[in-house]
Amino acid sequence: MEARTVTYTALPGIPLIAPGDDLAAIIAEAVKATEIVPQHGDVLVIAQKIVSKAEGRYVDLARVTPTARAREVATVTGKDPRLIEVILGESTEVVRQHKDVLIVAHRLGYVMANAGVDQSNVGADGGERVLLLPENPDASCAALKATLDRAFGVGIAVVINDSFGRAWRNGVVGVALGAAGLPALQSLVGAPDLFGRAMRMTEVAIADEVAAAASLVMGQAAEGTPVIHARGLRWEAASCNAAALIRPKHMDLFR
Repeated sequence: MEARTVTYTALPGIPLIAPGDDLAAIIAEAVKATEIVPQHGDVLVIAQKIVSKAEGRYVDLARVTPTARAREVATVTGKDPRLIEVILGESTEVVRQHKDVLIVAHRLGYVMANAGVDQSNVGADGGERVLLLPENPDASCAALKATLDRAFGVGIAVVINDSFGRAWRNGVVGVALGAAGLPALQSLVGAPDLFGRAMRMTEVAIADEVAAAASLVMGQAAEGTPVIHARGLRWEAASCNAAALIRPKHMDLFR
């Protein structure tokens, strides 16, 4: 069996990102600064926050007036009702609410805490800003991939990752919010196992696994390395975006 190696490299020198910044150009310069020569099949994993910042996905809580529904949820969770109003605006359903906990179905289908609305690593500007998820992470990935493919002259994959908590387990892990250029979800149904038995149910969340490994290198706090280059990953399935990872509600036995 051939030995396999996958290498993840944090790209240094990514500046603080502001609305309107050319994120693809910034990433391309960071790749060149590391003397990495991009190859076909390389993956760039990009932190959600810098994509959201470049897209200007800020909301100033000082400008938010909470509704009665937001105030009701705030009473249960103990959170700022203005923050709750923003979360509800990004959500289609409140799945669970408890003291300090609010799990919702995001408008894009993710089931997650606080609809991804965050105040950490947002930066201070004298206001009370929060940051939303990108408007459409798969579309953001596709646009970044197209620009970076042209810049490098090879076909790469792009994943936008974020930190999610999980049911039944403590701690957060990186997951893929968006993907382009790789099979976000690969079905192994029908493939033989080690003993020739055909698999019946197995699907591999490739983009999530890529995102989780990148998070180990990226860090969660003040590391300042929001872009990771990965090399050595392999796949055979056709590309599909991260929307394929979202389980339809009628198949979700826990909602």
